[in-house]
Amino acid sequence: MQLTFLGTTSADGNCPTLYATDRGTLVVQGYRITDPGAVAQLQDLLPGETAVEIPRELLAFAPGGAGRG
Repeated sequence: MQLTFLGTTSADGNCPTLYATDRGTLVVQGYRITDPGAVAQLQDLLPGETAVEIPRELLAFAPGGAGRG
């Protein structure tokens, strides 16, 4: 899989960050959700999957996202 950097809301280059893949999907780098109560609310979380928390502003870097042509 090849990743293409789309953008970040972090001033120092650390997460959260958004990438596009050469498979037509997106990869989100964020803060793993570890709170048991929050994890319990996730629907259909499969083995090998995780959930990450990102600021809404990061979505502006998604293709067709707010602030993007």
